[in-house]
Amino acid sequence: MNLNSANPNKALWEKGDFTRIAESMRASGEALAAGLGVTKGLKVLDLACGDGTTALPEARLGADVLGVDISSYLVEAGNTRAKAEGLANCRFQEGDASDLRDLKDRSFDLVVSIFGAMFAPKPFDVAKEMARVTRPGGRIVMGNWIPNDPTMVAQLLKISSAYSPPPPEGFISPMTWGVEGNVIERFASAGVPKEKIAFAREIWKFDFPGAPSAFVDAFRKYYPPTMNAFDAAEKNGRAQDLQKELEQMFSSHNKSANKGATSIDATFLKVTAAVD
Repeated sequence: MNLNSANPNKALWEKGDFTRIAESMRASGEALAAGLGVTKGLKVLDLACGDGTTALPEARLGADVLGVDISSYLVEAGNTRAKAEGLANCRFQEGDASDLRDLKDRSFDLVVSIFGAMFAPKPFDVAKEMARVTRPGGRIVMGNWIPNDPTMVAQLLKISSAYSPPPPEGFISPMTWGVEGNVIERFASAGVPKEKIAFAREIWKFDFPGAPSAFVDAFRKYYPPTMNAFDAAEKNGRAQDLQKELEQMFSSHNKSANKGATSIDATFLKVTAAVD
């Protein structure tokens, strides 16, 4: 499958180095995995998995984990991390969340996608594919950022979009996955009824060993949506404005008592869908 033509997100997520941001997300990844009810031998698909923020903790708990991501370098990074830990039950491969043609029907007990599949184009195809590869009696768990939420990531993406050029025609914002009605509609089209879907708002923590301004710099250098916003802002002579706005936002959300560190909470929508 030619992922370059199938999914324009491949070029986006192979820009920068998301592993540098993922390092600030490890503790919450472990906490979320611990709450999934993972048992030894459970077959888990971690979709749009990055370098394994939740996939590796799932494997440490005994699951047989396949991580799938659009980015070849994140797949490589995930396999490197799994190998370093000796996790033979965790492997990563390239794939498109909206077209999982390499994966068989009803082959996973649990499908997890935390801040991942929400960024894939064709959300109805994403829901259909997640439901297709989940066995009857299995579950789908998503973590999605919430539009207009006052906490960090929603605000980061909102501010970044204000400095970016308009999206292409037909673009569907990833943030639409943070709206319960959209989630219900998408899964209903995939054969998962409303009464089988549960929602909860939970907190994700970002912990960074530097001041908020340094954390902003990391996003500027390594997080593709923020990188694109700065590219556009620089062309318009507004990069300093964007930097200042993000630094103010990060500082106002910082809960760390240590001046040289950053700890920020971000609220997300946790979706749990039961597949019959």
